[in-house]
Amino acid sequence: MQEPTYLDYNAGAPLKPAARAAMVEALAVTCNPSSVHAFGRAARRIIEAARRDVAVLLNAPPSAVIFTSGATEANNAALKAAAPGRVLVSAIEHLSILAAVPQAQRLPVLPSGVIDLAALEDVLAGPEPAELVAVMAVNNETGVIQPIAAVAALARRFGARLHVDAVQAAGRIPLDAQHLGVASMSLSAHKLGGPQGAGALVLLDDARFRPLIKGGGQERSRRAGTENVAAIAGFAAAAREAARLEEPALLAPLRDRLESLVTALVPETVVIAAASPRVANTACLSLPGVRAETLVIALDLEGYAVSAGAACSSGKVKASDVLQAMGVAPQVAAGAVRVSLGWTTDGAAVDGFANAWERVAARLVPHRGGDDARLPTAG
Repeated sequence: MQEPTYLDYNAGAPLKPAARAAMVEALAVTCNPSSVHAFGRAARRIIEAARRDVAVLLNAPPSAVIFTSGATEANNAALKAAAPGRVLVSAIEHLSILAAVPQAQRLPVLPSGVIDLAALEDVLAGPEPAELVAVMAVNNETGVIQPIAAVAALARRFGARLHVDAVQAAGRIPLDAQHLGVASMSLSAHKLGGPQGAGALVLLDDARFRPLIKGGGQERSRRAGTENVAAIAGFAAAAREAARLEEPALLAPLRDRLESLVTALVPETVVIAAASPRVANTACLSLPGVRAETLVIALDLEGYAVSAGAACSSGKVKASDVLQAMGVAPQVAAGAVRVSLGWTTDGAAVDGFANAWERVAARLVPHRGGDDARLPTAG
């Protein structure tokens, strides 16, 4: 029986060797980084070095980096810290944005999955001023890249601040927080090949920031609680590798090959947002007439791990809000799964997945049969 193949990097990447090594080294420094003695200072040095490494990933000043338990906390902190006022969020945001401010006005996206800039301008120009706008850099389900520079320019023009969920963008596209002029950005370590339970809110405009977690004076009194030194060290190691932006050039041809193969083997396959600007590692595929959760289970039995919609919603499968906002036909949206590649993916994994997709389709697509044609196994 073949080893399972992991194709769910947008849910979380396997821990990279450099991150593992950094964490093991940091675990030997067992003390509170807020302590003033030599042991505490050693832990503090690890955190401050990590702060510089994470800042480089976004071209942000190290002082702007606030370490958190992950991007969900970072997004909540950014959204709930907003001064009372109108908040605008794109309709395709992660649930950690949408649930943080349920009263926020949702901004439409075009069928391409890209935010409707004309609609955003109309809303911002309305009689009620907006305090904060939240638009993700890259969508977690489709991989569609948002025009953050244009969104930031509109927000500034109308006096609003912009928060960017950069979780799926870090390491996949260039990010320059200072050049973009955003107020804040959020990151997650485990999307980069770092550990779960670590993330950051990069806060470039803290004039109106109110801490979400209060207590001690950690993180310059912007996030109370003793820092997770080992996880932060692993986060920094993953951030250093992500900052090189080496993976996109390696993954783009693999993603393109995967999409080409599955559509050739199973012509019924729909590649959602195929013509949109996307990051190199993400393919959103649909088999109309087959439910996404059925596809996920069938592919898992074939040895391939993928997701239906956002991984954070696993166990409560429902129609994708993202695909609904894009106007994707219900029968297509209901059969959509996300295949996301990463640092362990190779040609054999792509070819094997395409064959598995064909076998699953032969069993599950209504009125379909066939010879179960298979590709040669890659060597």
